[in-house]
Amino acid sequence: MSTATEDSFNIKNVLSTLGVKSIIQGASTGIKWLDTDGEPIVSRSPVDASEVGRVLAAKESVYQQVIVQAQKGFSEWRTWPAPHRGEVVRQLGERLRHYKEPLGKLVSYEMGKSYQEGLGEVQEMIDICDFAVGLSRQLYGLTMHSERPGHRMYEQYHPLGLVGIISAFNFPVAVWSWNAAIAWVCGDTCIWKASEKTPIVAVACQLIVSQVFNENQVPEGVSNLIIGDRRIGELISTDHRVSLVSATGSTAMGKAVGAAVGARLGKALLELGGNNAIIISKDADLETALTGAVFGAIGTAGQRCTTTRRLIIHQEIFEDFKARLIDAYKQIKIGNPLEEGNHMGPLIDRDAVDKYLKAIEKVKESGGKEIVEGGILEGSEYSSGCYVKPAIFEVSNDFDIVQCETFAPILYIMPYQLIEEAIDLQNSVPQGLSSAIMTNNLRESELFLSQLGSDCGIANVNIGTSGAEIGGAFGGEKETGGGRESGSDAWKIYMRRQTNTINFGHKVPLAQGIKFDL
Repeated sequence: MSTATEDSFNIKNVLSTLGVKSIIQGASTGIKWLDTDGEPIVSRSPVDASEVGRVLAAKESVYQQVIVQAQKGFSEWRTWPAPHRGEVVRQLGERLRHYKEPLGKLVSYEMGKSYQEGLGEVQEMIDICDFAVGLSRQLYGLTMHSERPGHRMYEQYHPLGLVGIISAFNFPVAVWSWNAAIAWVCGDTCIWKASEKTPIVAVACQLIVSQVFNENQVPEGVSNLIIGDRRIGELISTDHRVSLVSATGSTAMGKAVGAAVGARLGKALLELGGNNAIIISKDADLETALTGAVFGAIGTAGQRCTTTRRLIIHQEIFEDFKARLIDAYKQIKIGNPLEEGNHMGPLIDRDAVDKYLKAIEKVKESGGKEIVEGGILEGSEYSSGCYVKPAIFEVSNDFDIVQCETFAPILYIMPYQLIEEAIDLQNSVPQGLSSAIMTNNLRESELFLSQLGSDCGIANVNIGTSGAEIGGAFGGEKETGGGRESGSDAWKIYMRRQTNTINFGHKVPLAQGIKFDL
């Protein structure tokens, strides 16, 4: 197993390439880094427990400086024509292409996902920049016919203001970019509260953004980074100066953010937990189904909000597919995610390992049948203590633990008889993010996608639950929060809508035929 000190990967070289120092201030307004007086946040890689770097945490006084600068930046940035803002974002996409390899390695090493997934995360950043560039010339309103003679109505969109972005460790940079790239072309300024578990890759991204923004004389305060404890997130959520709070994380966190933002009548975009299922029909292509299910369950070590957590399998093929799963899991290679050939890396930290173990204990107590044994991996190559085995349990959907999201590679399987029963099982959880059906039966696939089918924000046919393209709006229903970001018309939440009526006649007729004569 390769380590951080081997020639194949040297964290010092990666950080040097990206311009990241070993000790960094925890707040930046894009032009400069602010002095912070907080305790150092030490980032340790779950790959080998080595120190990645240290960030001096920002406290409330520094937060206030960032907010003031973001307001100043917004007053100028919103006056730039949207296509000019888009040109800056285009250049950012090009710069990310230049840094794709070292940034992908840093994502992999600091978070623990495979290097291929790390590269994929940077590619998502590039893709959203490309999407945002086109969008900068398409921030359309509508023109409508007025009921009053000599009048015209239309609507237009204006920059919203300050956008607070609270991101999670599992996609430490991609989800931030989904928000930031769109917000920037819309004319907003961003305040990014990065995860304390992955602060170094956030610093690297801020440095890359600063390069491009400085070259284009973008005002200070358009791109802001602030790293600190949960208090920073609370300040963003309760601050009336922050027009929109986009938060990604657990349902519990989202409820707290939503309540705080709602109390001040602010806007919230919430991307919360998932408890995603794949229905596997007797009419499915079982090879396709197997690939989708296994990657969905073990990709990013089960730490995606779109991870496949439940398989609902037709009873006629249940035993056959279970045997295929067992055989596939025997072939999964677990180890250093930067080493080519390994399918799964570590969990983010030992706290995540404890939650994984407690979930296994609970499912056993509930009567779950262990199909593939879980547990902690031991040995010198797993010295960080964060490597675990992916587990499979045969369960009932109504088990309390099955109704919860466990951020780990634990897969629950259950049989069904009728497609309506399968859809009901799919929907019978509090979360509503991603869902899929594997079938070659047209009636089943159409039923799954109809108003009687999946109640999730994402519903797929013959692909898994995990992964999403930039062009489509991403988000879910129920306890997933209802937010939508990335593609489609998700840009509208980053702007304020205004309806305009123009009277080009010589009289002032009132709507609804109301008479008011002087």
